[in-house]
Amino acid sequence: MTVQEESVRPDIEVPDPRPRESHARAWRGLGWGFLVKLAIMALINALGVATILAAYRSESWIVLGVAAALLVIADVVYFVRRALPLKYLLPGLVFLLVFQVFVFGYTAYIAFTNYGTGHAGSMEQAVDAALIQGERRIEGSSTSPLSVVERVGELGFAIVDEDGDVLVGSATSPLEEVRGAEIGAAGAPTAVPGWDVVPRAELLGDPALQEQAVALRVPVSEDPNDGSIRTRDGTTGAVYVSTLVWDAEAQTITDTETGTVYAATEQGSFVAEDGSALPAGWYVNVGFDNFVRLFTDPDLVEPLLMVTLWTFVFAAISVGASFGLGLLFALIFNDPRIRARRFLRTLFILPYAFPAFMSALLFRGMFNSEFGVVNDLFFFGADINWLGDPWLARFAVLWVNVWLTYPYWFLVCTGALQSLPGDTLEAAEIDGAGRWRRFRSIILPLLLVSTAPLAIASFAFNFNNFTVIYMFNNGGPAIPGAPYALGSTDILISAIYDISGVSGGAADYGLASALAIIVFVVIGAISALAFRQTRKLEEYQ
Repeated sequence: MTVQEESVRPDIEVPDPRPRESHARAWRGLGWGFLVKLAIMALINALGVATILAAYRSESWIVLGVAAALLVIADVVYFVRRALPLKYLLPGLVFLLVFQVFVFGYTAYIAFTNYGTGHAGSMEQAVDAALIQGERRIEGSSTSPLSVVERVGELGFAIVDEDGDVLVGSATSPLEEVRGAEIGAAGAPTAVPGWDVVPRAELLGDPALQEQAVALRVPVSEDPNDGSIRTRDGTTGAVYVSTLVWDAEAQTITDTETGTVYAATEQGSFVAEDGSALPAGWYVNVGFDNFVRLFTDPDLVEPLLMVTLWTFVFAAISVGASFGLGLLFALIFNDPRIRARRFLRTLFILPYAFPAFMSALLFRGMFNSEFGVVNDLFFFGADINWLGDPWLARFAVLWVNVWLTYPYWFLVCTGALQSLPGDTLEAAEIDGAGRWRRFRSIILPLLLVSTAPLAIASFAFNFNNFTVIYMFNNGGPAIPGAPYALGSTDILISAIYDISGVSGGAADYGLASALAIIVFVVIGAISALAFRQTRKLEEYQ
């Protein structure tokens, strides 16, 4: 029998290698790459679940829903083969959603609220804050032995009541009786189940911990009118009851000493009939009130108008002057007759290599009227108040910003000049065009084709150039009578920073967000119009 005949005999079973190959292929799929992906997805799921739990505890339902949706989408995309294109798009889309869409949406939401100092929480939190501010110790009330306890970073009090029972609670949970607690010789609890008792020596040796214990208030019960436990030394506690009484049904707070009744209003405040209001309020939706206030409040309109005009002037001069200076140096050092051009170019772009905030701080000291080198070296020791006079401060910050930004245009214009068609310039020279004619009719139009979009972007950048304004002079000197510490060199972005209260003082996040939305719209409109105008330059190509 030949080999060919033997190979076709039906009684001989020839093993099929395909199942083994498919199994081998499947096992090879569970290699290091799959294990790394599994570990990364496990970490992402852990972070997602932690975010969902944190949002649930804080009752942030929108954050909870978005986090849960993104987590499910990520698991589906990275464990389903058909979703291969989304595996590369999803990270960018998530970052776009979190850092762009969410930030803009949340800013727009805050712009329609009164969120700020005195209106930073819910009505329940405002009631608690008002009652705390009116707390007084009950006259003749006895003190109870007390120990400071701690659990997962949260401080609380453990006291021994008149019956000898141990009660424990924290700022977020009222006092409750605990079983199995131990009481020491001094009468204070020494061991509390579920809590760690802070030793007396540790409490006295840590001023920050002692300050937290003195500021701590533990509610006696769920009813805020029952008062709270406070301590002065960490060893004894007493009941403090507020002179203000909260009526949940009528939504009023009554001052028991004066009889004044403060009623809740739609503006998120407790206001009495005589117009007086409690300092504690809550944030509510106020519609377009913040936008209307920006254009109608007499105390705010004039300073903001000055800031707005200066913002446009600052951005326009910064771009125009730095572009002109950078183009001038580019033309000079593009001439082959200049020796050591590479070395000189390096010197001229050095300001671009320094961090802007460090340069602004350095110039702040140089422009100091008392010991700055600008007055000493260039003005023979004259007492020129660069930082205190509004116009001198504006000139100084403009000079600093031009010094920081002209190297950028120097580099851009140098590259653009070297890419210009030589035959066009040579033909113009043969036709008798002079240097100024060649520059005005050929070089500049061709340069603007490539640099005009960059100029628009530079204008938008300088329109929001917070770093130089804040680090050089903090927006000063102050505008007399202006609210929110607005200054003569403030631009709109630094004015938003001042209104938000981040640097200190009263905060009005709603008003700051409304102004931020307006700045966004203005920049978008200017950029759209400018880009449309730059299309006319294409005819020079």
